[in-house]
Amino acid sequence: MTSQTLLLIKPNAIEHRHVGHIITILEESGFHILKVKDLQFTAQGAGEFYAMHQGKDFFDRLVKFMISGPNIALLLEKENAVEELRKLVGSAIPQEREPGTIRHLYAEGIAENAVHASDTDENARREIKLIFGSDTSPELV
Repeated sequence: MTSQTLLLIKPNAIEHRHVGHIITILEESGFHILKVKDLQFTAQGAGEFYAMHQGKDFFDRLVKFMISGPNIALLLEKENAVEELRKLVGSAIPQEREPGTIRHLYAEGIAENAVHASDTDENARREIKLIFGSDTSPELV
């Protein structure tokens, strides 16, 4: 079944000019890009986006990193999009990253892991709505 998911290209991947490489990997893996949005998170917006991680030891560092520069959001579509993208992205944990995954190729740390991918269909719907629900969403940009 065709479904949608969200990918964020994070500030470090943008800074190091990996955007085109990441998009090529997505397209070569059969993802259709439906929408693209350039955004700059506020601390409040990043906190809302990553609300599921509040209280975890890495939360403040993650928010600080996400507001450190621009992000690019991609609304993607493919059969089993969430599951397929998670495989392509790879683990957030450096020693668990499979060769050839986006994070294996471009991540620089746990928070500085080049990309964010929705982890469930429910979270994909929530994140897509937060990012693309309104192009003037003041909480995020």
